[in-house]
Amino acid sequence: MDPQKSRYELAKSLASAAGVLAKSHFQSITELRVEKKGAQDLVSNADVEVETFIRKRLADMFPEDGIVGEEQGNKPSQSGWTWVIDPIDGTANFVSGIPAWCVVLACVHDDTTKVGVVYEPCHGEMFCCALGQGAFLNDVPIQVAETRGLDDGSLGVGMNGRSPRAAIVKFIDRLMELGGVFYRNASGALMLSYVASGRLIGYAEPHMNAWDCLAGQLLIAEAGGHVEQQSADRMLISGGRVVAGAPVIFDQLISMADAAFGDD
Repeated sequence: MDPQKSRYELAKSLASAAGVLAKSHFQSITELRVEKKGAQDLVSNADVEVETFIRKRLADMFPEDGIVGEEQGNKPSQSGWTWVIDPIDGTANFVSGIPAWCVVLACVHDDTTKVGVVYEPCHGEMFCCALGQGAFLNDVPIQVAETRGLDDGSLGVGMNGRSPRAAIVKFIDRLMELGGVFYRNASGALMLSYVASGRLIGYAEPHMNAWDCLAGQLLIAEAGGHVEQQSADRMLISGGRVVAGAPVIFDQLISMADAAFGDD
C-alpha cells in the first residue's frame, strides 16, 4: 500500500479507538487525577494513558516512524515519517465535563504534513484528510465557508499561557472594529476543524504547538482554505503562529495578525 495511504488509514482507526478510551475516562471524570503544568494548562492520567495507547499501536504498525507527543518524550524517525500526537486536546474542558475536546493525529514527511485526523468522540465527529485527497467529516466531503467578509461569520481566536495578553486584545479589538465576532472553545485543533467544515470562517493564534495545529491546518488546506505556509519540521521543534481561513478573508487575517502578533 502507498505509504501515505497506509498511515492515513491507521490514523483514522487509531483516533477512533483512542477516542473510545478517552471517552471512557470522560464518563468517569470524578476519578481522574489532574495535575497543573501551567496557567490554564492541565494534564490528567487520561491524557497519559491515551497517548501511551497510541504510541504502542504506532510502534507495532510502523516501528521505524518517529513520534512527537504532548505528554511524553519524542522518538526520532528512522523512516522519514513522524507522527504528531495530542491524546486529548482541550484537557481543561475534558476535566470539567465540557464535551469540547478531541484526539489529534498528524503525520509529517519531507517537511510537509501528509495526514491529519481530529476525532471528537462526544458527538462522533471524525475530521480527516490526506495531502491531495480532500477533507472529510464522517466520510462526507467538507469545504471552508463561503463568507463575504469578517462581518459574515465567527472567527476562532486562540490563546494560551504563551500568548501576550496585549496582542490578543489588539487582535480582537480590530476584529470587532470590522464587525466581526470571535469564538473560542479551548481546543485549538477542534476550532481549526470547524474552519475546515465551514462552521468558523477562520482562525488565528500567536503560537501553537505542532500537535495542536498540524492536522487542522492540513484539513483547512484540503477543504479549500488558505493557511499561512510554514516548515512542518520547524513546527515540530518550536511551534509557531497559526493563521488560516476562507480565501476571501485570508489576506486580511494575515495583516491583522502581523499588526497584533508580529511576524512569526
